[in-house]
Amino acid sequence: MSQDKLIKLVHKETGEVYWTRKNKKKVERKIELKKYSSKLRKHVKFTESKK
Repeated sequence: MSQDKLIKLVHKETGEVYWTRKNKKKVERKIELKKYSSKLRKHVKFTESKK
């Protein structure tokens, strides 16, 4: 996986980070994904932020 195509997903409350990628040709907005937070022990929204 190319490092320059990675985007950082952050949960604002806990500061947890997921790394993923997106198709920049089709998706121009910032993405929000529901991922599992191990600190909260439930699925929460992670939003795209700067690297």
